[in-house]
Amino acid sequence: MAGSDEKPLAGRLALVTGASRGIGYFTALALARAGAHVIATARTVGGLEELDDAIKAEGLGSATLVPFDLADMEAIDRLGGSIFERWGKLDILIANAGILGTVSPLAHTEAKVFEQVMAINVTATWRLIRSTEPLLIRSDAPRAVLLSSGAAHSCNPFWGPYAASKAAVEAMARCWAGETAHHGLKVTSFNPGRTRTAMRALAAPGEDPMTLPHPSEVAASIVPLVLPGFTETGKLYAFREARLLDYRMPQ
Repeated sequence: MAGSDEKPLAGRLALVTGASRGIGYFTALALARAGAHVIATARTVGGLEELDDAIKAEGLGSATLVPFDLADMEAIDRLGGSIFERWGKLDILIANAGILGTVSPLAHTEAKVFEQVMAINVTATWRLIRSTEPLLIRSDAPRAVLLSSGAAHSCNPFWGPYAASKAAVEAMARCWAGETAHHGLKVTSFNPGRTRTAMRALAAPGEDPMTLPHPSEVAASIVPLVLPGFTETGKLYAFREARLLDYRMPQ
């Protein structure tokens, strides 16, 4: 079904990770408002149910809720298989879920914390890429957005594991964009900047959250990146600058 101006994603299927709160929640809601059917994943069942209630309350149908922990790598693989069995394809991937870890000197970071950050932010994202690529390339206009962070570039002291994980996500996004360009898949890294989320509150407890953009504002900037008419790939969208940045180096 082709999208209309009012519902540009009508008939399209979108997978959103970390959809129980924050940027993931509001991105899933924004995609539903644009007409997409949302497959929403997160660890928190209650948050997913609140999302589904919000979608139903606006007369947007309902979401497909898949509660699981991204640390369960085999569950990510099973998710891809389940999507194929039910729908045969996927149009949109929003790889949003991630964790902060601890804000501490790199040399003082516990091994289990470092490994957890890498597992959730990097390895699980790779497993999502591997699980969903066969589904995405069956779409007539496949789109993927991988959430990054300014930490990948600022590399501020005490943010080592998180910064490294997001730099890795951006590197994977750029490689994946080049590998799948002939399939029409458009892959974008997305840097939301400082946003009024629970993760930001943990990272900067003394900061006034009301000085930060609400996650619904950030989500509104993600939707244009997954529309069928979007033509860029392998780039980074910076929310605060409201533009795409090209980080590809000369060959």
